[in-house]
Amino acid sequence: QVQLVESGGGLVQAGGSLRLSCAASGKLYSINAMGWYRQAPGKQRELVATINNAGSTNYADSVKGRFTISRNNAKNWLYLQMNSLKPEDTAVYYCNAYLGSRQGDYWGQGTQVTVST
Repeated sequence: QVQLVESGGGLVQAGGSLRLSCAASGKLYSINAMGWYRQAPGKQRELVATINNAGSTNYADSVKGRFTISRNNAKNWLYLQMNSLKPEDTAVYYCNAYLGSRQGDYWGQGTQVTVST
């Protein structure tokens, strides 16, 4: 199993920046990819960014050029640098670890990001 704990959320004005962190523990060697997802009130959870073990990244169109996902070498920390934040970025942000089709996904508890006008 994998345990994920997010931190770094908060309240920021539009145009500001935040850095989210996710501490991962457990069977880190089983992780194929990690990512950040978000869920706004009344909306479905959506992908924000992912990174695989080769370091390849993928971003939602809405955050390209503003957000950067990264991971440390030990693969026990995942980060999301968020710049030029917009009110529509307001959501609960979740850290995800994908362990493959047999073991599936693990999720953190989420961290709230609120962007004010």
